[in-house]
Amino acid sequence: MLNTLTHGQPGDAPPLLIVHGLYGSGRNWGVIGKRLSADRFVLTPDMRNHGDSPWFDSHGYEDMAEDLAELVAAHGGQADIVGHSMGGKAAMMLALTRPQMVRSLLVADIAPVPYSHSQIQFIEAMRAVDLSQVEKRSDASAQLATHVADKTLQSFFTQSLDVAGKRWKLNLDTLAREMPRILGFPETEGRFEGPTLFLSGGASDYVLPEHRTRIRALFPNARFAKLPGAGHWLHAEKPREFEASIRAFLGLGGSAG
Repeated sequence: MLNTLTHGQPGDAPPLLIVHGLYGSGRNWGVIGKRLSADRFVLTPDMRNHGDSPWFDSHGYEDMAEDLAELVAAHGGQADIVGHSMGGKAAMMLALTRPQMVRSLLVADIAPVPYSHSQIQFIEAMRAVDLSQVEKRSDASAQLATHVADKTLQSFFTQSLDVAGKRWKLNLDTLAREMPRILGFPETEGRFEGPTLFLSGGASDYVLPEHRTRIRALFPNARFAKLPGAGHWLHAEKPREFEASIRAFLGLGGSAG
């Protein structure tokens, strides 16, 4: 089963499952998870080939949906789900193939379509880091800066670095080989009729007007919203606004603290 961090205690409502994107981990969602745990039991798993979860040779959305189904089954059989980017596609696949497991779905800045935004350059950047010269995360960030100018992304990638073990907590070989499947989305006959919100960054181009026909075919009750001024990493760029959107969607009321 996926390695999973939990926040709060199980209650009467189904758990809230937050699914990270490519190169991320459940730890990335710690602050938002802790804040939401005042109202809900929150699960933030490491996806396969990420963090402390098992490594596999495959990384398709059917595989990831099955992993999530196993996790939901172990926590009562139904969940509200938030998924960002790759995690959003995995969450959509779960909802389309096992709709009874998903009470509601919030998809953050991704659509159920193939993309040409290749992320392979970041694998090459991580592979280029000489881990024998890394004694602390800032050493890795300094090396990454040669290939990745954005300091936020440098920090994000080094969260998946096991400094003491001098290894990445990412199965870079499988992720590189499976990149076409990660960028794609499986053909499916499924439909999810439950409440669905596609929340996009106002400055992002991942969810476009031309995607709406496909989205509505699969998610007939889909609604759409934007976070002004946010890009693809909307939860990192606008965490309080993102949290407020989750609260509004789930009917949790105002922010705690």
